[in-house]
Amino acid sequence: MSRLFLVGAAILLLCAVPARAVEKVDPARNVVETVAGGLDRPWAVALLPDGRKLLTEAPGRLKIVDAAGGVTSVSVEGLPPIHTGGQGGLMDVAVDPDFATSSLVFLTMIYGTDDANNARLVRARLAGDRLEDVRVLFDATPKAGNSNNGARIAFLPDRTLILTLGDGFDRREDAQDLSNHLGKLVRLDRDGNAPADNPFAGRPGAAPEIYSLGHRNVQGVVVDPDDGAILVSEHGPRGGDEINRVRAGGNHGWPIVTGGLDYTFARVTPFRELPGYERPLLEWTPSIAPASLALYDGALFPEWRGALLVPALKERAVRVVRRANGRIVGEELLLAERGERMRDVAVAPDGAILVLTDGEGAALLRVAPR
Repeated sequence: MSRLFLVGAAILLLCAVPARAVEKVDPARNVVETVAGGLDRPWAVALLPDGRKLLTEAPGRLKIVDAAGGVTSVSVEGLPPIHTGGQGGLMDVAVDPDFATSSLVFLTMIYGTDDANNARLVRARLAGDRLEDVRVLFDATPKAGNSNNGARIAFLPDRTLILTLGDGFDRREDAQDLSNHLGKLVRLDRDGNAPADNPFAGRPGAAPEIYSLGHRNVQGVVVDPDDGAILVSEHGPRGGDEINRVRAGGNHGWPIVTGGLDYTFARVTPFRELPGYERPLLEWTPSIAPASLALYDGALFPEWRGALLVPALKERAVRVVRRANGRIVGEELLLAERGERMRDVAVAPDGAILVLTDGEGAALLRVAPR
């Protein structure tokens, strides 16, 4: 047995967290239907008020799925050029809370080249099967490389929005640098401006859009309607995936504090926690690769009401994280029997769970009790 292997194994043991019992949901409990299939690298699903679904595909396509499962392509003429290298492409789609009167949708995409690209937030009006009045609202700091983009959107009750931004992978130290947007959550109004009450607004040298820092790659964000808390799911490196509760101005530690290892098995840092840095609500080592986040608020699964739904790429299941009185009390694996990478999740108005699988030939699934 090689000395290198022994060293790597020892490091893994040092960084491991106690295993939690996680049960697989019995497939016989639920009915799983394919709403739409044959999708090409889908990234996000959002619900329109009339029951239709909007889907993005990373190569640069936006689609509408009707109640019968029919798929219509939306003309994206007018969108800026989309950089599709690596983990890039057309990313999130979010429906304006005032869509009934505004017809607005918000989209994220990666813009630029392999050597200099950034997450971009765009707003447009959905008119039938076309996007009109396209407007670029915000461009994040450019980065080199095609990984760790973040790019999820969530609306806050005060009519602002949160946009998640990854560290870009190659320069993790940027996550602690207030002069750029990398490894941050930013808070914007719906025109793309930084609100005056953002925590670093007015600080010399700080980007005024920053809401929190010290993130690696947040790809899930949801607002808890009960208390307004911003909850995020975050990719660690080799381990150290997290669920975090985010507060204004909070520093979540990356890369100074983490439970994960580097991809070389080296310690990223000796610190799992330090004073002044936010601690995760939940951490997963080994990695599950949490790709998004939703909060279950439907009626079909009363035992899961208030739970977090975490689609996982590496684990190939949807983690159901049950909560009670602000604490995490258990976890279950939904759809583990399918063995598919899970990309996004949403809760339908009738309480069914909508799951978007990942990759070429992916599908939008509907899960309901039998």
